[in-house]
Amino acid sequence: MSEPEALSEVRRWLRYAQEDLRTAEALLAQKGIPPRHICWLAQQAAEKALKAILVFLQVDFPKIHDLDALRNLLPDGWKVKSEHSDLADLSEWAVEARYPGDWPEADEAEAISAVERARAILKSVSDDLCSHGFWNEETK
Repeated sequence: MSEPEALSEVRRWLRYAQEDLRTAEALLAQKGIPPRHICWLAQQAAEKALKAILVFLQVDFPKIHDLDALRNLLPDGWKVKSEHSDLADLSEWAVEARYPGDWPEADEAEAISAVERARAILKSVSDDLCSHGFWNEETK
């Protein structure tokens, strides 16, 4: 993949992450939306944001939803890696929000927390990409 293609792919992953977060935020503001859907979108936003960095670094990653495992693929020195050391609670929404099981249903407080965590992860990812040279005149 050429550098322009790679940068385009990073932008695409970031756009999907931002769209998932905006959708989760919009659903959070509506009455009657099951919180589990909001939790799942928040998890997806965080997952896609982490994968954007991995695409930027040209690191192959497995098709998994474990945010800790994805974060651990990042080299040291990335803000998102040090600021978000335990993402297990957000990772669980990849499955628990989509399928019935032996776990409690998500509630509004968990949806709010999941959106806040995803928002913080996207902020860290954006800051990291900026400090590592992704945002410049060629990538805008």
